[in-house]
Amino acid sequence: MTFRFLAVFLACGALAQAQEPGSTAPPAQSAEPSTTSISREVKEIFDKSAKAVVKIRGTDQHGDLSGTGFFIDPAGTLYTAYSVGGDTENLTVEFEGKVHPARVMMSDVRSGIAILKADMATPALPIGKSEQMEVATPVMTIGFPLDLAKTPSFGMVAGFDRKFLGNYFRTTHVRVNVPTQRGEAGAPLLNFKGEVVGILVMSIDNGSACYALPIDAAEKIRNDFIRFGEARHGWIGINVAAAEKPVDGSTAEMTEIMKDTPAYGSGIQTGDILLQVGKTKVHQPEDVIDASFFITAGDTVPITVMRGDEKLTFDVQADFHPASRHVPMAATLTPSQGIPLQLDATQRTP
Repeated sequence: MTFRFLAVFLACGALAQAQEPGSTAPPAQSAEPSTTSISREVKEIFDKSAKAVVKIRGTDQHGDLSGTGFFIDPAGTLYTAYSVGGDTENLTVEFEGKVHPARVMMSDVRSGIAILKADMATPALPIGKSEQMEVATPVMTIGFPLDLAKTPSFGMVAGFDRKFLGNYFRTTHVRVNVPTQRGEAGAPLLNFKGEVVGILVMSIDNGSACYALPIDAAEKIRNDFIRFGEARHGWIGINVAAAEKPVDGSTAEMTEIMKDTPAYGSGIQTGDILLQVGKTKVHQPEDVIDASFFITAGDTVPITVMRGDEKLTFDVQADFHPASRHVPMAATLTPSQGIPLQLDATQRTP
């Protein structure tokens, strides 16, 4: 399904048809966007996807809370925001008019998500590719605002941000011009194919817009859980800063190889220009924020650098990121709050 606008075009045959002498061609009709076609597409996606979106309820130290989640497999596994399911007891999901118990399979404050499980057969939303989104890509969400019924919202991608109000995210987040209200934390961000491309984790500007964790980042965390039973945020122990001029398309210069880290003794040197970490290409120092997020502790990560005129690749076995060993508790969603998210300053250190 594509984002369509209706327009009126002259048929090719009419263009070639000879006019009778003295005849007057009818005036061309202007092409105008059709709000009807947009509404139709939103409704189609809502009708197709809504059954897999559920209300989540629970309790925490502040009292009762509620949020949104969505199923990602037919066995009752679902994604939600950490603020909904990360530090919550007595979890339930409302599905097809019934209340079912749910449990936390894993929660990860660094990414801002939680994975829950309800033991039953369920529909599931297809997982898309967040990397295929661009600014102005049309998107929609389905959530439970203010304890109301399941509600669709429509908007578009406004930007891809690595920091907000001076603080860095753990990885790039999608800024979306979709209004959000309490109860919509954990809602799926859908493209116009009905695929999940993000998870709502934070409202901004009094709820007039929101941030979503890209689904590619969420899937990295879920793959860690499938492999190891936990999220494994990795690092290799290098610091980078902006070089005076780009080298092979990158300005990320190695400024420190930290002692007693995976990178120490690997052959990487200060002054090397960082080109790629694993599958993530690096063009500027801030690119290592995303590169670091997608490193999994225990995996061997190829690190490609430019040293002078020579391109070199070093294999480094990543260790656990120090900040992941003692993770602070995240704020939780209470009846008086919006959609919270823990933000703290992150060094440009993979």
